[in-house]
Order: sequence, then structure tokens, then C-alpha cells
Amino acid sequence: MIRYDDMRVFTGRAHPTLAEDICQYLKIPLGKANVFKFSNDNTFVQFLENVRQRDVFLVQPFAYPPNDHIMELLIMIDAAKRASAGRITAVIPYYAYGRTDKKDQPRVPITARLVADLLSVAGADRVLTVDLHAGQIQGFFNIPVDELTALPILARYFLGKGLDNLVVVAVDIGISKRSRDMAARLKVPLAIIEKRRPNTNEERVESLNVIGDVAGKVALTFDDEIDTAGTLTSAVAALEKAGVKEVYSCCTHPVLSGPGTHRVDMSSIKELVVTDTLPLPYEKRNGKIVVLSVAPLLGEAIRRIHEGLSVGAMFE
Repeated sequence: MIRYDDMRVFTGRAHPTLAEDICQYLKIPLGKANVFKFSNDNTFVQFLENVRQRDVFLVQPFAYPPNDHIMELLIMIDAAKRASAGRITAVIPYYAYGRTDKKDQPRVPITARLVADLLSVAGADRVLTVDLHAGQIQGFFNIPVDELTALPILARYFLGKGLDNLVVVAVDIGISKRSRDMAARLKVPLAIIEKRRPNTNEERVESLNVIGDVAGKVALTFDDEIDTAGTLTSAVAALEKAGVKEVYSCCTHPVLSGPGTHRVDMSSIKELVVTDTLPLPYEKRNGKIVVLSVAPLLGEAIRRIHEGLSVGAMFE
């Protein structure tokens, strides 16, 4: 097994707070780098310390605006490669374009595959990510991909709340397998909401019906990400119509774009529990939103990758 010199963790501008928390877990300083834009909108990157033969980890979720942060990471990878880094791991807590993982309409791209190709061509040796929207995205890469899950973190939080008569609700059929895993961890039943979009490209959602017994119960909706919260609020309306007592919600990635935060605020959701895979500005943190940290999860995975240990063993 190839052994690399000591590790270095650097961050782009997408989520420096998360990178700092990861370094705090690892008990190492955050690497020094100069990352900024010129007045012509071109991105400049320079590592301010030696990375030759080092094990380099670049932390950069594809947060808003995703195109800028993807390009920034590609340039960081190229800079590390040209500085003779021993190995480069792209740490991408949130992988944008995950929804474009297949051709579901004529003459459309598979952007999730395109981004994977860009990362490989730029010089990344491996990728570390959290809760991809679709598992098959791992197969888009020709380099190793370690996909972590925040499910144990979310489950631990709700176990601590001790909610009675709880049921986990998958907000659509596509997330039902992960929702089943959450229900198993909480030792509660599972329900599924059948969802339909009037138009494939519309963000508006029509929830049709609830599959499973939810009447008189406390519902916990589960999804990998919440964007405009259209699916979520539609699910909540369907659950209330089916007779639930209260609704809690959780997801890994709080995209919360456009009207997302306002919709959550105006809904009857008691609490929305998310992680910090994406930065959530304080102006979006209303009284309902609870943020849990994935820094220890990512930090432990980085340590195991560096030391050549199993990452999968973290979840056994």
C-alpha cells in the first residue's frame, strides 16, 4: 500500500466553516491557500504551503452558486496536481447536479456524469461525499468514491427526542429505501407518499396519496435534500389530510433555495433537522431549523483514508 506524507486539508470558498470544524476534529491546522476572483470574474488559486507528496484533501460542497464552486474546485485540484501533491481527494459534502443522473427527456444532458468526468480530468484521485441523490452516480467516476451517510446522525437526534407513536414517511418512492433504513434505526413503521409533478421540469409538486397507516401518529418526513420545499410542504398537506397529529422533518442537504425557507416557516412542521453539508446563513435559520454537524463524520473518514483503513467500517 502506498503511504503518503502527512495530510493537508484545504478549503475553497463554498463552506470554510465546515473545513475548519473538520480540522478541529483531526487536530490539525487548516491549510493556507489564497482563493479569490479577479475583477474579470476569473478564479485564482495558490497554495501557500508545501504540498509535494502530501495527502491533500480539498473541502468544497457544490453550494450556491454551484457552477462557481465546481469551477473553483477544479482549479484547486489542478493547482495541487501541478504542485506535485501525492494524492488529491475532493471532499464534496453536497454533490450538485445529482438529480440529472439519467436521460428522462429527449435531448437532455447527464450533468452528474459530466461533473464526474471534469473532476477526474482535473486530477482528483478520489472523491469523498455524503448522501448522493442517486447511488448510481458513484459509477460515473473512474476513480474511487466513498459515499458517507448522515442517516445515523439524524437517527441519533430523533432517538434522543423520544417521540411516541412515530412513523417515518418517505416523501416520494425514490427515497423509500433510505427512509426504510431510518425507520429501522428508530424501530418504527414506514409510510410512503406517492408524488407526481405536473411537468418534469416544474418545481411544483402534487402529492397524491399516503401509502401506510399514519392517522393519529407523529410523522417524521425524510429526504436527502430540501430545495424549494415544494415536495415537503405538499407531503405535509397530504399527511395532515390523512390525520397525522404532528409533523417533524429531516434531510441531509438544506439547499433551501428560492421560497424554501419561507415555506418551511409558514408550514405546520414542528422542527426541520438538517446537517451542515451546505452553509445555512443565519437569515435562513428560523426557529424551526436545527443544524447537526457532519464534521466528525467527514473528519473520521479523512483520517481513515489517510491511514489506509476501512471507511465502510464506520457504519458497521
